[in-house]
Amino acid sequence: MSSSTHEESFDVAVVGAGIVGLAHAWMAARRGLRVVVFERSPRAIGASIRNFGMIWPIGQPAGEPFLVALRSRAFWLELAEAAGLWLNPCGSIHLARHADELAVLDEFCSVSAAGDYSVRMLTRDEVLQRAPAANPDGLLGGMWSETELCVNSRDVIARLSCWLSEMFGVEFRFGSLVTSVEPGGVTTSAGQSVVCERTVICSGSDLQTLFPSVLAESGLKLCKLQMMKTGPQPDDWRIGPHLAGGLTLRHYLAFAGCPSHAALRQRFVVEKPELDRFGIHVMASQNNSGEVILGDSHEYDDEMTPFDSSEIESLMLRELRELIVLRDWQIVERWHGVYAKHPERLILEAEPQPGVHIAVGPGGAGMTLSFGLADRHWTRWLGE
Repeated sequence: MSSSTHEESFDVAVVGAGIVGLAHAWMAARRGLRVVVFERSPRAIGASIRNFGMIWPIGQPAGEPFLVALRSRAFWLELAEAAGLWLNPCGSIHLARHADELAVLDEFCSVSAAGDYSVRMLTRDEVLQRAPAANPDGLLGGMWSETELCVNSRDVIARLSCWLSEMFGVEFRFGSLVTSVEPGGVTTSAGQSVVCERTVICSGSDLQTLFPSVLAESGLKLCKLQMMKTGPQPDDWRIGPHLAGGLTLRHYLAFAGCPSHAALRQRFVVEKPELDRFGIHVMASQNNSGEVILGDSHEYDDEMTPFDSSEIESLMLRELRELIVLRDWQIVERWHGVYAKHPERLILEAEPQPGVHIAVGPGGAGMTLSFGLADRHWTRWLGE
């Protein structure tokens, strides 16, 4: 793309103002680069604001994934202090209600004793002391992890763009759809052109607009999840840490190597096969307004429809009521989100043209991994 006098010039153009795009914009701006961010919508409305607000290192397998998550966690703590964002270092508890769940958690703690995870087993009474929302009926114990954080994702995504603009001079072009990317610049549907040395495409679940052939051959899968939220709990009551249970143990790869894991998975297949139809596992978090966010389900590619399912909601609420107790269960909002996920990589990274980078598909771990991934990407791209 040739430069002309009316074209603006930046070091970096980022396409997409979700958490992945904002992370790459921040890590570029930290390095002194002049950044512009294009977002097709008037504000970020995708998966980045449709989640639990969990920064969830405990779900990442040991090694590089977990270390990237810890690096992201450190950036979240830095960001919250610098930008005055609400962040709760609440930690998490996986609740055990069956012997096989207790066994998996105990095995995980034993293996992790020599590793990087900061976890330990809790007795039933210790769980109830830390987690007022844990259902005491049938509770055997749990596993405490200190690394998890909570943010209000709807608020933090909006405020992060403002902070990047104020602190680093990052320019945001909301309502601007990028339709063409070439080495040296981008063009929007309105005919606006920007010259830049590098472009980073963080297009979320949109796999068609830019470089569709690259993304189609990448192995990325789309995933739809259903979620819901209660109103503020009465009398400022708090649930305690993030809460999860046995269903979550079979969802995250971090636990897959535990010897009792296969038996746990098989029990759910036998006892509750209906949950596998919709990829249901249940978790709960609570934001700064006291609202409890509940979910979720997983439907992939051709299984996805634009319609939300009352059956999925009923199954999630059934499992949640076994796991936790709330002062007020009234659901005030329901929604679904769609994200892209690579079956093997933490994120899809590609360079289809010189100076043009694609960073798409952190799956459901965008809030957990994006800062660490973006920092790693810029370190490599700039040869630091």
